[in-house]
Amino acid sequence: MSQNIKIYHNPACGTSRNTLALIRNSGQEPEIIEYLQNPPSKAELIDLIQQSGLSVRAVIRQNVEPFETLKLAQSDWSDEQLLDFMLKYPILINRPFVRTALGTRLCRPSELVLDLLSAPQLKPFSKEDGEVVIDEHLQRVK
Repeated sequence: MSQNIKIYHNPACGTSRNTLALIRNSGQEPEIIEYLQNPPSKAELIDLIQQSGLSVRAVIRQNVEPFETLKLAQSDWSDEQLLDFMLKYPILINRPFVRTALGTRLCRPSELVLDLLSAPQLKPFSKEDGEVVIDEHLQRVK
């Protein structure tokens, strides 16, 4: 297991599964944190957001049930309140976050993880939907 790669993973999410597969396609095995079962601490969540260069609001998933019920689209929620909601309802945390020695990123789309991997891809790779990411010459398509 490579301790220098962490993925905050949801196995039910295709983007998260594709991201994990791209990491493994580089011959590395990340530390997998299934964040719905093992949510990050508040300090970890703040660090992930800050290191990724995103705003708190930018990492909230909007197409999940608590978002509408809690009326999180309203702009008057503070970052602190939004963080508390994400900690109480981890499904609100967008995914997958990946952390490596090269940085931290919210890997949407999944091929963004390639910018964080120091090892090359070992074989051609297509996403679950068939979209080619690494071609037969082991070159990144997009």
